[in-house]
Formats: sequence, C-alpha cells, structure tokens
Amino acid sequence: MLWNTYIKGFKNFLQAERGLSHHSIQAYSKDVEKLATFAEQKYGDIPVSKIQLDHLRQFIIELSQIGLDSRSQSRIISGLRAFFKFLLIEDLISQNPTDDLELPKIGNKIPDVLSVTEVKKLLESIDMSLPHATRNRSILELLYACGLRVSELVNLQIDFLYLDLGMIKVRGKNDKERLIPISPRAAKFLLLYLDERNKDKVNEGFKHIVFLNRRGKQLTRHMIYHIIKDATIQAGLKQNISPHTLRHCFATHLIEGGADLRTVQELLGHASILTTEIYTHVNNEYLRQTIEKFHPLNRRNED
Repeated sequence: MLWNTYIKGFKNFLQAERGLSHHSIQAYSKDVEKLATFAEQKYGDIPVSKIQLDHLRQFIIELSQIGLDSRSQSRIISGLRAFFKFLLIEDLISQNPTDDLELPKIGNKIPDVLSVTEVKKLLESIDMSLPHATRNRSILELLYACGLRVSELVNLQIDFLYLDLGMIKVRGKNDKERLIPISPRAAKFLLLYLDERNKDKVNEGFKHIVFLNRRGKQLTRHMIYHIIKDATIQAGLKQNISPHTLRHCFATHLIEGGADLRTVQELLGHASILTTEIYTHVNNEYLRQTIEKFHPLNRRNED
C-alpha cells in the first residue's frame, strides 16, 4: 500500500509549492491519514488510484455518523481536495475524485464576543504580585490590542517589535507578514515584560522569541490557553474564553466603533474580505441604539 509514500510526497509538496506552515501541513496530512484508515478498514488494501467519488461520500457519511460537525467535515474535504490535486499534478492519478464532492452546508458561525467592560475585567484580573504576571498581562493586552492569532503571538520575535514607531510585525498564515499598530497601553505592558525578560536566563535557542516560559524557552499554544482560562476564572466570567475570543473582540469592537471592513481585514491578515464579514455582526441592542441615534426621523424635533 503506497498511502504513506503519497502522504510523504504530499507534505513535501505543501511545504515547497504552497509554502504552508508546519501546523497546516500536519492538519492536511492527518485528514488524508483518516481517509487511508477508513479505506483500509472498509475496502481492504485499496490503492489510492482506485479511490472514487462514492468512496469519498461514504467516508464523509461516516464522519457525520461519529458526530463530526459540518465545519470540521468541510475542513477535511478541503484537505482531501488538496491531496488529490497533488496526485493529479504528479500524474499519479488520471482523474480527481473530489471534483464533484460537495461541501456540507454550514452557516456562518457568529463568534462569541465579550463586551468592552468584560474585556477590561479579564485584563485586570491578573494579580500583578504573582510570578510571570507581567508576562501574562502583556499577552492578554497584546491579543486584544492587536487581534493576533495565538500562533502569531507565540512566534512573535524581538526583531519584529518597533515600539518606538508604535508598530509590531507578525508572521501569519502562509508566512505572510504584516505590520500592526500597537496601542500605548499594550506597549507599556510589553516594555515592562521585556525589562523583566532581560533579567532572566534565556535559553540559547530562543533569544529571538518574545514570550518565554520559566525555563527560558518558547511558550506553547497550550500554555496561552491555560493563562487565559486562569484569568477567566479570576475575573469571574462564565464564557468559554480562548485566545481567538480576544481576536474576535478586537475585530468586532473596531467595527462597532466605526472602522471600515477593509482596514479590519488588513489588520487581521485575512486573505479574503468574506472571512472578515463575520465580524460585522452586532447585537440587537447596539443596532437599536444606532438607529435611534442616527436615523433622521428618530431625532427629536427642536423646532
């Protein structure tokens, strides 16, 4: 069975030709591995070249039966499409079985968003007398002030900080770099953390990384989730808050404050403005207040 050989070639293709991040490459390859396991269990030692549309449809049905939601199914299908496109490019198959494979219908999921008051409560929940409090406060401030992805935060580099200009540079999806303004408040906490960081022992291989753990090594994504979970508890908030929640808040609060969609798209690093449009949702109370304030027939007649 050549599945493993093809998957290895697929990984090399994604890195060399598509320039995807390690995280994305691993996710794509795991999707194909799921199909390989299903095909072996269902159809025996079936070669990749014999996979047809019906096989793929049965695979999606099984994903649905084990409780995988439509969004997760769509992501897996995207990975399979990339895999079979690679096989077609390499002349390893003559026809792409994913051409007529339909994506499950999914609605735009409205992200959970905190109010400005709740965000402030979360940020101020950090007990500044505790070890690593300055680092943790800086992390929360930066996520909200700049709308960073968690991967962008943990990979932030010292050389990408232009605090004298009020800017930071991040490397986003597909290694695309973008400049983001940093607020004076977030810059203040970042400078406080950097001052502490410079006094601590830093592992030789991580001197270029901004946020470090107590061993002087790069923080993991899991650790960022843990920091936020602990802050959520301390703040007495009931929502399930993640790093992405603060990114949602950054975008939504900007748009509610009057920022245009194109600017927010640029700040978030979205390739398509369609992705950014999900942040245009606002609650009904905000809509009502906007109409009452700005609609000409709702203004009090002072004549």
